[in-house]
Amino acid sequence: MTDLPSVTAAAAEAPVSELQGLAVQEVEQNITPWEVEGAEVNGVKQVIDYNRLMKQFGTVKIDEALLERFKNVTGHEPHLFLRRGIFFSHRDLEAILSRHEQGKPFYLYTGRGPSRGHMHIGHMLPFIFCKWLQDVFDVPLVVQLTDDEKYLYKNDLTVDQVYEYSLNTVREIAAIGFKPEKTFIFSNMGYMGGAFYRNVLKISRCITFSTARSSFGYKESDHIGKIHFPSIQAAPALCSTFPTIFGNRTDVPCLIPCGIDQDPYFRLTRDVTKNLKHPKPSLIHSKFLPALQGDTSKMSSSVDNSAIFMNDTAAMIKKKINSFAFSGGRNTLEEHREFGGNPDVDVPYRYLEHFLDDDQELADLAGGYRKGEITTGQMKVRCIQVLQAYIAAFQEREKAITTADIEAFMNPSYPRSFASLATKQA
Repeated sequence: MTDLPSVTAAAAEAPVSELQGLAVQEVEQNITPWEVEGAEVNGVKQVIDYNRLMKQFGTVKIDEALLERFKNVTGHEPHLFLRRGIFFSHRDLEAILSRHEQGKPFYLYTGRGPSRGHMHIGHMLPFIFCKWLQDVFDVPLVVQLTDDEKYLYKNDLTVDQVYEYSLNTVREIAAIGFKPEKTFIFSNMGYMGGAFYRNVLKISRCITFSTARSSFGYKESDHIGKIHFPSIQAAPALCSTFPTIFGNRTDVPCLIPCGIDQDPYFRLTRDVTKNLKHPKPSLIHSKFLPALQGDTSKMSSSVDNSAIFMNDTAAMIKKKINSFAFSGGRNTLEEHREFGGNPDVDVPYRYLEHFLDDDQELADLAGGYRKGEITTGQMKVRCIQVLQAYIAAFQEREKAITTADIEAFMNPSYPRSFASLATKQA
């Protein structure tokens, strides 16, 4: 028993993949489309080990060489999510850059499972990034609202409730700055049929129950709606699902920005596209925005005190950060001044990594924190300022979104700017 405290302390400070020579009892980290939990070592929760996750999923790290190629191909400096390693992993991003270099089309595809209430700041990441990618590449974006999945996985919800959540989610996505002439947002409940459903059927014939079970851990007691759902999430990765944008084309690939927990859906998709005579989708994966309580789990809509929501008031943001945000500082101010803190595990600093655009200020905050020159209280104050400003601006934009705007985004026949894509160029 005398060795246990030192083992626990070491485990708490290093990723599980770096622990060597320690007699540990480990519970594997659990990363699925529905659950995100870090590993547990001798009863101590660990931060999520992304290196292990890339190895497990078979994805590729976004390195400096790829970022330099991105800059050269697009003429744009990489977004802060790229240069800070928040979007950190990919599948075939080089193929998308090559298409852009050659003047060949592609499109963006991402999604959201609408839930009661509002999105939180973690939900915003793929949409913020998609908006930037759309501006850089000038390409269409399709956004799938998986209200059907919410209904299948949440037994307390009705069909009418989850569809209403979809309409509310469109309003929030629109407030990020998207325009309906370049963006099609669809509810699965409202849109699936025709070409979409034909692709769902084709994909579903290509995926066996054995394959789905090994990918998602389905049990025999799970109802068939859950088992069938991967074919629905896969279908928007085929351009022929959207004939009002791409006509009868089958050769336009997509790039999917998403949390890495969604990767299993698209590993399956990439396996079946050749049989369906479509190109494989490319993916770019983000890390999870940590819960207020720390980096062993992500924010959750169902746990109010784990998240900063897009409808939180300035006072609520301040209270949540001050009351619940995990600190990387020392136990006392004297210790902090002498030994410094750890910004890598400090939740207010981690949020600043995502929402503070100034690289130099961010570096100064980290350096000052490590030296003990910046206190936990000061880090929280800066985080509160940045989040209050971002969310207040978002809320003002959201107020301006009308019912007519929502209908335009969700209208498959709305006149969009990419009509030429419907015809394959010689």
